[in-house]
Amino acid sequence: MSRLQFRIFSIFADIVLVNAAVLAAFTIRFLGNIPSQNMDAYLALLPLLTLGYLACGWLYDIYDAQQLDSRWATISKVASAAILGTIALTGIAYLGGDATAAFPRTALPYILVTSILFMLGWRLLFFHLGTIRWYEQRTLIIGNGDTATDLARVLIERAKWGWNLLAELPGDSSLQQVSDAITQHDINRVIITEPARSREFTEHLVLADHPKLTVDVVPELYEAFIGRPHTIVGDIPLMRLVSGVTPRYQRAIKRTVDIVGSVLLLIVTAPITLVAACAILLSDGRPIFYRQERTGRFQKNFQIYKFRTMIKNAEKSTGPVLAAKNDDRITGLGRTLRKFRIDELPQTINILRGDMSFIGPRPERPAFIADFLTDIPGYSERFRIKPGATGLAQIHGGYATTPERKLKYDLMYLYQQSPALDLQIMVETVKVVLSGKGAR
Repeated sequence: MSRLQFRIFSIFADIVLVNAAVLAAFTIRFLGNIPSQNMDAYLALLPLLTLGYLACGWLYDIYDAQQLDSRWATISKVASAAILGTIALTGIAYLGGDATAAFPRTALPYILVTSILFMLGWRLLFFHLGTIRWYEQRTLIIGNGDTATDLARVLIERAKWGWNLLAELPGDSSLQQVSDAITQHDINRVIITEPARSREFTEHLVLADHPKLTVDVVPELYEAFIGRPHTIVGDIPLMRLVSGVTPRYQRAIKRTVDIVGSVLLLIVTAPITLVAACAILLSDGRPIFYRQERTGRFQKNFQIYKFRTMIKNAEKSTGPVLAAKNDDRITGLGRTLRKFRIDELPQTINILRGDMSFIGPRPERPAFIADFLTDIPGYSERFRIKPGATGLAQIHGGYATTPERKLKYDLMYLYQQSPALDLQIMVETVKVVLSGKGAR
């Protein structure tokens, strides 16, 4: 069982067993003959009761297998969570009014005992009979001094949790030495213990062509000011600069949102799409739609769909050129469509097909990609995720924002992406669409 599977299994197991513990306590308290009014009070409390125990379990980290690293740790954490959950249940029952007034307070001591036994019992049995399959973290430490030494010791002690310390290099190592070590040992995690002394080196390492590499630093004061630790190993905090792998659950959530959202958006915007198509046809004739090759994830090309907003054969004499402020190739109607991003609506088809996501770096044309890859350090990083219909560069910039500036926004999103950030970008996108900000 993987760490994520254990977490999911633990939550569902506790949902069932916490309620089983309450029913068992009722059975003991009432000798098998539970009064109907007491059962009704329990059923009224069931959702809050369950959530309360789960919240207490989360507070004591009983859903993180790494925190249950010994029998005593398991006993103490689960017992503490059950005690706090029972105290919370007592408060909820008292404050529940008439609906929970019949909840038997005399059953609470029995609930405390049965909840500890049930929540603890299955965990002890699991750790006795089963195992957790940990993702192997093939680690390279870069740095000098006590922190590097302590970190190496801690990682060796945590080998059973997937940590595999394969190499150590001094802080003044060259990028080539590090790259050779990564290749030789098939490293997927690099930890830098002195980021302040090697800031330029760290930047080059993050932007190096190692797509499966996770880079962490042991934060000093500057890093502590601007961020928070993602992992604590022993008592050593680690801040993640870049992760080579986006969690599967996060990719699944994002794809689900893309599919459901694109279907709903196609339905809701159908009248706007019809009006825009008719307006283009009447004002400038065919073609209504514009199909263009763009570069997506892993530098694979696909056809993007948009409403045509430029004159016909706009690039016949010039070849591919980027849109500019006050671009005279844009039609009068096209300027309005761009202002409110209506020209982007056909890209909903690309999102539904999986070429794009709602949120991500804007897909660029292959004609420009080769130059950008040569001229802009780190540009290849943006191809690690799907391109998007909107993103940080779109809500803070516009059609004519320079590629260098757009890349900064793209990397900010790539390294900090989360469902919460996606939601924030979507809200800001609605504000941009309604205001026409950033259009060209």
